[in-house]
Amino acid sequence: MRIPLLLIFAAASVVAVSLVAVRAAGQNVQNEQALPTVGQVAPGFTLPSQDGSRISLEGFRGKWVVLYFYPKDMTSGCTIEAHNFQRDQTQFDAANAVILGVSVDTPESHKQFCTKEGLTFRLLADPEHKVVEAYGSLGHFGPFTIANRNTFLIDPNGKIVQVWTKVQVQHHSEEVLAALAQAKSGK
Repeated sequence: MRIPLLLIFAAASVVAVSLVAVRAAGQNVQNEQALPTVGQVAPGFTLPSQDGSRISLEGFRGKWVVLYFYPKDMTSGCTIEAHNFQRDQTQFDAANAVILGVSVDTPESHKQFCTKEGLTFRLLADPEHKVVEAYGSLGHFGPFTIANRNTFLIDPNGKIVQVWTKVQVQHHSEEVLAALAQAKSGK
């Protein structure tokens, strides 16, 4: 009698795990959003920054915009990426480019991150995920909703000229500077 019960329990467990896996796979498909593409007008937005001011993409017409999405303030990869953009800030300034970082963190979290890490460029808070989703960058890490590590280079007319997905943080700032120089030269 014990063996048939164990077999029934084992079979039920396999079915339950399979159903959970199928359901999770279905949810991942539903949660995929399309990334804006090169040549497309960048989706507009207005979000609060670390100092509480509201920042709009439209306010940067006439400038190049490096719009980067990152998972979480004060985590190792995000700190490296932010430090590298900060290190290269004068080069971006010289190229008439502004850096805007976006995550689902709050303005208060951004303020702490900027203070702790000496960041002077704008970090924008999107806790409602609207902009992150509009840029196809909404992701999940276990039970947490995050912004996937994607970057968009936007020209002074508001069009996307380059998209990076699943960014490797160590040399990303240099990649963006190189792409910016190439885009500005018209090549």
